[in-house]
Amino acid sequence: MTDAVVAALWRHPVKGFTPEPLTAARLPTGGWFPGDRMFAVEDGPSGFDRAAPEHLPKQRFTVLMRTAEVAGVRTRFDDAARVLHVSAGGHRPLAVHIDDPASRAAFEAWLAAVLGDAVAGPLKLVSAEGLDHRFMDHPLGRLSILNLASVRDFEARVGRPVDPLRFRANVWVEGWPAWIENDGAGRELILGGARLTGVKPIVRCAATHVDPATAERDFDLVPALFEQYGHRWCGLYATIADGGPVRIGDRLEMR
Repeated sequence: MTDAVVAALWRHPVKGFTPEPLTAARLPTGGWFPGDRMFAVEDGPSGFDRAAPEHLPKQRFTVLMRTAEVAGVRTRFDDAARVLHVSAGGHRPLAVHIDDPASRAAFEAWLAAVLGDAVAGPLKLVSAEGLDHRFMDHPLGRLSILNLASVRDFEARVGRPVDPLRFRANVWVEGWPAWIENDGAGRELILGGARLTGVKPIVRCAATHVDPATAERDFDLVPALFEQYGHRWCGLYATIADGGPVRIGDRLEMR
Protein backbone atom coordinates (compact mmCIF):
# COMPACT_ATOMS: atom_id res chain seq x y z
CA MET A 1 0.00 0.00 0.00
CA THR A 2 1.52 3.34 -1.08
CA ASP A 3 0.05 6.72 -0.19
CA ALA A 4 0.52 10.10 -1.80
CA VAL A 5 -1.41 13.34 -2.18
CA VAL A 6 -2.84 15.20 -5.14
CA ALA A 7 -0.57 18.14 -5.90
CA ALA A 8 -2.48 19.51 -8.90
CA LEU A 9 -5.41 18.77 -11.19
CA TRP A 10 -5.52 19.71 -14.87
CA ARG A 11 -7.93 19.48 -17.76
CA HIS A 12 -7.21 20.07 -21.45
CA PRO A 13 -10.55 21.02 -23.06
CA VAL A 14 -9.06 21.11 -26.58
CA LYS A 15 -6.67 18.27 -27.40
CA GLY A 16 -3.12 19.58 -27.79
CA PHE A 17 -3.89 23.07 -26.48
CA THR A 18 -3.69 24.89 -23.13
CA PRO A 19 -4.00 22.97 -19.84
CA GLU A 20 -6.39 24.52 -17.31
CA PRO A 21 -5.82 24.10 -13.55
CA LEU A 22 -8.63 22.88 -11.30
CA THR A 23 -8.97 22.80 -7.53
CA ALA A 24 -11.49 19.95 -7.57
CA ALA A 25 -13.36 17.64 -9.92
CA ARG A 26 -16.04 14.95 -9.71
CA LEU A 27 -14.97 11.79 -11.51
CA PRO A 28 -17.80 9.85 -13.20
CA THR A 29 -17.99 6.07 -12.89
CA GLY A 30 -16.76 4.51 -16.13
CA GLY A 31 -16.25 7.95 -17.60
CA TRP A 32 -13.51 10.42 -18.37
CA PHE A 33 -11.71 13.12 -16.44
CA PRO A 34 -14.22 16.01 -16.49
CA GLY A 35 -13.79 18.54 -19.27
CA ASP A 36 -10.70 16.84 -20.67
CA ARG A 37 -10.06 16.46 -24.42
CA MET A 38 -13.71 17.21 -25.28
CA PHE A 39 -12.68 19.01 -28.45
CA ALA A 40 -9.98 18.58 -31.06
CA VAL A 41 -8.92 20.35 -34.23
CA GLU A 42 -8.59 18.21 -37.33
CA ASP A 43 -5.60 18.91 -39.57
CA GLY A 44 -7.26 17.59 -42.70
CA PRO A 45 -10.10 15.06 -42.49
CA SER A 46 -9.51 12.79 -39.49
CA GLY A 47 -12.29 10.27 -40.03
CA PHE A 48 -14.01 11.28 -36.79
CA ASP A 49 -17.74 10.46 -36.95
CA ARG A 50 -19.99 11.59 -34.11
CA ALA A 51 -22.51 8.90 -35.06
CA ALA A 52 -19.90 6.17 -34.60
CA PRO A 53 -16.92 7.61 -32.71
CA GLU A 54 -13.75 5.54 -32.69
CA HIS A 55 -10.29 6.09 -31.30
CA LEU A 56 -8.11 7.84 -33.87
CA PRO A 57 -4.35 8.44 -34.07
CA LYS A 58 -3.30 11.76 -32.58
CA GLN A 59 -1.45 12.62 -35.79
CA ARG A 60 -4.78 13.41 -37.45
CA PHE A 61 -5.20 16.47 -35.21
CA THR A 62 -3.28 19.66 -34.48
CA VAL A 63 -1.14 18.34 -31.63
CA LEU A 64 2.28 19.14 -30.24
CA MET A 65 3.74 15.91 -31.56
CA ARG A 66 3.32 17.26 -35.11
CA THR A 67 3.03 21.01 -34.60
CA ALA A 68 5.09 22.69 -31.87
CA GLU A 69 3.47 26.03 -32.73
CA VAL A 70 0.26 24.84 -31.07
CA ALA A 71 1.89 25.59 -27.69
CA GLY A 72 1.94 29.27 -28.65
CA VAL A 73 -1.86 29.36 -28.84
CA ARG A 74 -3.56 30.02 -25.50
CA THR A 75 -7.05 28.65 -24.96
CA ARG A 76 -9.56 28.84 -22.11
CA PHE A 77 -13.00 27.24 -22.13
CA ASP A 78 -15.86 28.93 -20.26
CA ASP A 79 -18.25 26.04 -19.56
CA ALA A 80 -21.17 28.19 -18.43
CA ALA A 81 -21.06 30.55 -21.41
CA ARG A 82 -19.93 27.78 -23.77
CA VAL A 83 -17.25 30.07 -25.14
CA LEU A 84 -13.69 29.12 -26.05
CA HIS A 85 -11.35 32.07 -25.60
CA VAL A 86 -8.26 31.92 -27.81
CA SER A 87 -5.22 34.16 -28.22
CA ALA A 88 -1.78 34.13 -29.83
CA GLY A 89 1.03 36.67 -30.15
CA GLY A 90 0.56 39.01 -33.07
CA HIS A 91 -3.09 38.05 -33.60
CA ARG A 92 -6.30 39.47 -32.23
CA PRO A 93 -7.93 37.35 -29.51
CA LEU A 94 -11.14 35.58 -30.34
CA ALA A 95 -14.19 34.40 -28.39
CA VAL A 96 -15.51 31.24 -30.04
CA HIS A 97 -19.15 30.38 -29.39
CA ILE A 98 -18.92 26.60 -29.57
CA ASP A 99 -22.56 26.08 -30.57
CA ASP A 100 -22.46 28.61 -33.43
CA PRO A 101 -21.21 27.17 -36.76
CA ALA A 102 -20.18 30.63 -38.00
CA SER A 103 -18.14 31.27 -34.85
CA ARG A 104 -16.44 27.87 -35.17
CA ALA A 105 -15.60 28.64 -38.80
CA ALA A 106 -14.11 31.99 -37.75
CA PHE A 107 -11.93 30.17 -35.22
CA GLU A 108 -10.76 27.67 -37.83
CA ALA A 109 -9.74 30.51 -40.15
CA TRP A 110 -8.04 32.36 -37.27
CA LEU A 111 -6.09 29.27 -36.23
CA ALA A 112 -5.04 28.54 -39.83
CA ALA A 113 -3.61 32.07 -40.00
CA VAL A 114 -1.79 31.63 -36.68
CA LEU A 115 -0.26 28.24 -37.53
CA GLY A 116 0.39 28.99 -41.20
CA ASP A 117 2.62 26.47 -42.96
CA ALA A 118 2.94 24.39 -39.78
CA VAL A 119 -0.36 22.70 -40.67
CA ALA A 120 -1.66 21.13 -43.86
CA GLY A 121 -5.35 21.82 -43.28
CA PRO A 122 -8.15 22.29 -43.68
CA LEU A 123 -8.61 22.82 -39.93
CA LYS A 124 -11.91 21.83 -38.35
CA LEU A 125 -13.01 21.99 -34.71
CA VAL A 126 -14.73 18.73 -33.73
CA SER A 127 -16.54 17.85 -30.52
CA ALA A 128 -17.10 14.68 -28.50
CA GLU A 129 -19.51 16.37 -26.09
CA GLY A 130 -22.42 14.11 -25.20
CA LEU A 131 -20.58 11.00 -26.39
CA ASP A 132 -18.83 8.19 -24.57
CA HIS A 133 -15.67 9.34 -26.29
CA ARG A 134 -12.77 11.71 -25.75
CA PHE A 135 -9.79 12.59 -27.93
CA MET A 136 -7.29 10.69 -25.81
CA ASP A 137 -3.99 9.21 -26.97
CA HIS A 138 -5.04 5.77 -25.71
CA PRO A 139 -8.62 4.39 -25.84
CA LEU A 140 -8.45 3.03 -22.27
CA GLY A 141 -6.84 6.14 -20.80
CA ARG A 142 -9.81 7.74 -19.05
CA LEU A 143 -7.44 9.89 -16.98
CA SER A 144 -3.67 10.26 -16.62
CA ILE A 145 -1.50 10.44 -13.51
CA LEU A 146 1.97 11.98 -13.25
CA ASN A 147 4.34 11.14 -10.39
CA LEU A 148 6.33 14.31 -9.63
CA ALA A 149 9.09 12.27 -7.94
CA SER A 150 9.72 10.52 -11.26
CA VAL A 151 10.01 13.87 -13.03
CA ARG A 152 12.52 15.07 -10.42
CA ASP A 153 14.54 11.86 -10.75
CA PHE A 154 14.64 12.34 -14.50
CA GLU A 155 15.69 15.98 -14.07
CA ALA A 156 18.56 14.92 -11.84
CA ARG A 157 19.76 12.36 -14.37
CA VAL A 158 19.66 14.66 -17.39
CA GLY A 159 20.91 17.70 -15.51
CA ARG A 160 18.24 20.13 -16.64
CA PRO A 161 14.76 21.30 -15.57
CA VAL A 162 11.79 19.36 -16.94
CA ASP A 163 8.46 21.16 -16.68
CA PRO A 164 5.77 18.67 -15.58
CA LEU A 165 3.40 20.43 -17.98
CA ARG A 166 5.25 18.74 -20.84
CA PHE A 167 3.45 15.51 -19.87
CA ARG A 168 -0.10 16.95 -20.05
CA ALA A 169 -1.42 14.79 -17.20
CA ASN A 170 -4.70 15.23 -15.31
CA VAL A 171 -3.48 14.38 -11.80
CA TRP A 172 -0.09 15.34 -10.38
CA VAL A 173 0.98 13.19 -7.43
CA GLU A 174 3.38 14.04 -4.62
CA GLY A 175 4.65 11.42 -2.16
CA TRP A 176 5.11 8.31 -4.26
CA PRO A 177 8.61 6.87 -4.76
CA ALA A 178 10.00 7.61 -8.18
CA TRP A 179 8.73 5.31 -10.95
CA ILE A 180 6.39 3.23 -8.75
CA GLU A 181 3.68 4.03 -11.31
CA ASN A 182 5.44 1.76 -13.82
CA ASP A 183 4.02 -1.17 -11.80
CA GLY A 184 0.52 0.31 -11.61
CA ALA A 185 -1.22 -1.70 -14.35
CA GLY A 186 -4.15 -3.63 -12.88
CA ARG A 187 -3.73 -2.14 -9.41
CA GLU A 188 -6.45 -0.40 -7.46
CA LEU A 189 -6.03 3.31 -6.79
CA ILE A 190 -8.05 5.28 -4.25
CA LEU A 191 -8.15 8.90 -5.39
CA GLY A 192 -10.09 11.14 -3.02
CA GLY A 193 -13.63 9.74 -3.06
CA ALA A 194 -13.11 7.72 -6.25
CA ARG A 195 -11.68 4.29 -7.00
CA LEU A 196 -9.54 3.80 -10.10
CA THR A 197 -7.87 0.91 -11.89
CA GLY A 198 -4.40 1.36 -13.33
CA VAL A 199 -4.27 0.54 -17.05
CA LYS A 200 -0.70 0.95 -18.33
CA PRO A 201 2.33 3.22 -18.15
CA ILE A 202 2.12 6.12 -20.60
CA VAL A 203 4.47 5.82 -23.57
CA ARG A 204 5.73 9.30 -24.34
CA CYS A 205 6.00 10.92 -27.76
CA ALA A 206 7.60 13.98 -29.32
CA ALA A 207 4.94 16.26 -27.81
CA THR A 208 7.12 16.27 -24.69
CA HIS A 209 10.00 17.75 -26.71
CA VAL A 210 8.13 21.09 -26.87
CA ASP A 211 8.63 23.70 -24.15
CA PRO A 212 5.04 24.61 -23.11
CA ALA A 213 6.09 28.19 -22.36
CA THR A 214 8.07 29.00 -25.52
CA ALA A 215 6.56 26.59 -28.10
CA GLU A 216 10.10 25.59 -29.09
CA ARG A 217 11.40 22.05 -29.57
CA ASP A 218 14.27 22.32 -27.12
CA PHE A 219 14.81 18.87 -25.59
CA ASP A 220 14.75 15.37 -27.10
CA LEU A 221 12.98 14.05 -24.03
CA VAL A 222 11.88 10.63 -25.31
CA PRO A 223 15.38 9.49 -26.38
CA ALA A 224 16.66 10.80 -23.03
CA LEU A 225 14.08 8.71 -21.16
CA PHE A 226 15.17 5.61 -23.03
CA GLU A 227 18.84 6.37 -22.51
CA GLN A 228 18.39 6.78 -18.76
CA TYR A 229 15.85 4.04 -18.01
CA GLY A 230 15.52 1.73 -20.99
CA HIS A 231 11.86 2.68 -21.49
CA ARG A 232 9.81 5.60 -22.82
CA TRP A 233 7.28 5.75 -19.98
CA CYS A 234 6.31 8.64 -17.74
CA GLY A 235 2.91 8.52 -16.07
CA LEU A 236 0.05 6.07 -15.67
CA TYR A 237 -3.28 5.74 -17.44
CA ALA A 238 -6.26 4.73 -15.30
CA THR A 239 -9.96 4.02 -15.62
CA ILE A 240 -12.63 5.16 -13.15
CA ALA A 241 -14.13 2.08 -11.47
CA ASP A 242 -16.23 4.05 -8.96
CA GLY A 243 -16.70 7.77 -9.34
CA GLY A 244 -16.46 10.42 -6.70
CA PRO A 245 -14.98 13.79 -5.80
CA VAL A 246 -11.29 14.63 -5.84
CA ARG A 247 -9.56 17.84 -4.85
CA ILE A 248 -6.03 19.12 -4.39
CA GLY A 249 -4.59 17.71 -1.15
CA ASP A 250 -6.66 14.52 -1.27
CA ARG A 251 -4.92 11.21 -0.68
CA LEU A 252 -3.98 8.90 -3.53
CA GLU A 253 -3.39 5.32 -2.45
CA MET A 254 -2.05 2.54 -4.64
CA ARG A 255 -3.01 -0.93 -3.43
